[in-house]
Amino acid sequence: MKILAFAASNSIHSINKKFVQYVTGLIPFSDITILDLNDYEMPIYSIDREQNMGIPNQSQMFFKQIGKADAVIISFAEHNGSYTVAYKNLIDWTSRIHQLIFQNKPALYLSASPGIGGAKNVLTIAVNSAASFGAVLKSSFSIPNFFNNFNLEKNILTNPKLEKELKLALSQLLSSTIP
Repeated sequence: MKILAFAASNSIHSINKKFVQYVTGLIPFSDITILDLNDYEMPIYSIDREQNMGIPNQSQMFFKQIGKADAVIISFAEHNGSYTVAYKNLIDWTSRIHQLIFQNKPALYLSASPGIGGAKNVLTIAVNSAASFGAVLKSSFSIPNFFNNFNLEKNILTNPKLEKELKLALSQLLSSTIP
């Protein structure tokens, strides 16, 4: 099974990057590719730019990476209650290749935040739009108060209740992709 995973953030210090790395480390039997959104930086989308320069190679590479995967895991960072600009721009460009960006792949959506909300605003937006972008959402999970529930030095989730909920969410994804 090939899993494509990434944090919907371009911050080099993103807790969502740490979280997606942790989650993929819980999967013992897969070929896992973790993308960095910094590798897909493009001009801000506009119809004028698309008409003048076409769809950037970065967007086409992203779409191909999804096509090669059996499942997708995304950990969403929240900026002002919504997607990060880096993620939104990538989605805007890639949707010009095909509206069903995630190509009907099973997906697990995650979010993490240092605050009590756990980035649930952006996670709700992502969950509600998953089908519109071709993601077959199997589960979602949010970790609030990240620094109280995750040990960065040991790279472990320290809250047993959250660990149990995360493993359940992950099992829902994995059970849907095993033939």
